[in-house]
Amino acid sequence: MKYTRFAATISAAALVTTMAACGSSEKTADKEAASGDNAGALVGVTMPTRSSERWVADGDNVKKQLEALGYKVDLQYAEDSIPTQTQQIDTQITKGAKLLIVASIDGTALSSQLDSAKANNIPVIAYDRLIRGSANVDYYTTFDNFKVGVQQATSLLTGLGVLKADGSKGDKKGPFNIELFAGSPDDNNATFFFNGAKSILDPYIKDGTLVVKSNQTDFKTVATLRWDPATAQKRMEGILTATYKGGAKVDGVLSPYDGISIGILSALRSGGYGTASQPYPIVTGQDAEKASVKSIAAGEQYSTIYKDTRQLAKITVEMADAILKGQTPQTNNTTDYDNGKKVVPAQLLQSVIVDKSNYKKELIDSGYYTEADIK
Repeated sequence: MKYTRFAATISAAALVTTMAACGSSEKTADKEAASGDNAGALVGVTMPTRSSERWVADGDNVKKQLEALGYKVDLQYAEDSIPTQTQQIDTQITKGAKLLIVASIDGTALSSQLDSAKANNIPVIAYDRLIRGSANVDYYTTFDNFKVGVQQATSLLTGLGVLKADGSKGDKKGPFNIELFAGSPDDNNATFFFNGAKSILDPYIKDGTLVVKSNQTDFKTVATLRWDPATAQKRMEGILTATYKGGAKVDGVLSPYDGISIGILSALRSGGYGTASQPYPIVTGQDAEKASVKSIAAGEQYSTIYKDTRQLAKITVEMADAILKGQTPQTNNTTDYDNGKKVVPAQLLQSVIVDKSNYKKELIDSGYYTEADIK
């Protein structure tokens, strides 16, 4: 009788344990199912244009890395058409995208699409360009864009000999004639680049080391809509015609982007620069596009800012993956990127000044380009 009661007790305990284990397994399974709800989910990726090789590389890298994690990707390019980009995002939402990655053309033109994304519980990552005027931007991935401007201005001063490569004072005192160009006024990054550059250049302009001979120094005047090389070329031609007469020469040009730099150099070439007796001025740039790297190797464009878009794609995909798994993604800046409605948490990468002395090390040895790419 005692044995029977003991056995019954053991059986009851085993049954409770089994049921508890079953309940635990079910909870674990439910948790795993919840975290796997977005496995193979559709991610909408929209890029501004194929006309810039960096956006092609960005799109390809993001798509490839997301697909490697098992996600489906709808990658679209809007060819710098705002209505096209808004339609593309609307379509991605209709298709059932679970997350949007958006490199905007106009950072203020997507409020309706972001409202729709919010209504459908679709998180939004702003890719390299901050989307403004909406509270429905969840995260931002980019480079330290103020620092990019600082680097552009520093490389301009280094090229002129005002500074040495280590940042110490150089032997050249000036005065040097320079001209300023900025990016597109509808791109939030453009003001960061310009303000970063001006923070370095302004003291030298104030003390007379640098002279902006055209007197065109405010952002609105020097901005280049859509970052268009032809627009930059036309403005540079106008500056040369109106300002540089009687033997005056341009010594340096602050350019925020390689495409703009190529346009500027074309105008300078037409104005007689690029010869042994009248070499090109110091011209900066950004994005390390192949044409500009070739130009740097040939001694034309002086420098560019290298931003490894492979790494930008990597941190964006890691962020997207974390969000889709219900996790909190990593960020390293929660103070500086106010879009007018909220401070958007951001993950920032660092950039590198590239010129003739280090382009092989930074771009070829790193595998970003091959030797053949820049011949």
